[in-house]
Amino acid sequence: MMKMLIGAAIGTAVGYAMFRFVGCRTGACPLTANPWISMALYGLLGAMVMSGR
Repeated sequence: MMKMLIGAAIGTAVGYAMFRFVGCRTGACPLTANPWISMALYGLLGAMVMSGR
């Protein structure tokens, strides 16, 4: 369980970094235009990767 939470935290940080540094100037990119969507999806991905499933 702890590994999954650590993976989610790392994924969330990566999601915010993608929004902040890569971003989308036009707003047409659904993954990087909104920080909440980016952090949620990358957090979920990080949790799934660290859970090993």
